[in-house]
Amino acid sequence: MKLKLLLFFLIGGFSIQAQQLVYTPKNPAFGGETFNYQWLQSSAQAQNSFKAPAEEGREQLTELERFTQSLNSQLLGQVSRSLFTQQFGEGDLQPGKYTFGSLAIDIYPSNEGLVINILDTNTGEQTQIIIPN
Repeated sequence: MKLKLLLFFLIGGFSIQAQQLVYTPKNPAFGGETFNYQWLQSSAQAQNSFKAPAEEGREQLTELERFTQSLNSQLLGQVSRSLFTQQFGEGDLQPGKYTFGSLAIDIYPSNEGLVINILDTNTGEQTQIIIPN
């Protein structure tokens, strides 16, 4: 019985064949067939749901409107700097909770650095700023 089993494995073992598996990429950017380029491009464009904004809908600002926006931006920057120095002084930021109108600011140290959480209590929008050590 053992001899038959041994002969079966020896004869059967010689008849087993294998082949080498080779991966060929489809994308020509990664070594694939160059004729796939047009198909891949059209497939990607068909799946793209993003539509570019129309150029006609944009309003061109006049010099006066741009000057007004710039002036408003500078005034708001000056006011925010003034509030910042009133609240924090000229030195470093100190941990604590602060309120500027509808903005609730929470400053605390963490392992990553100084963390500043800003919450707009009217809309619920929240921003986190981390200043590394």
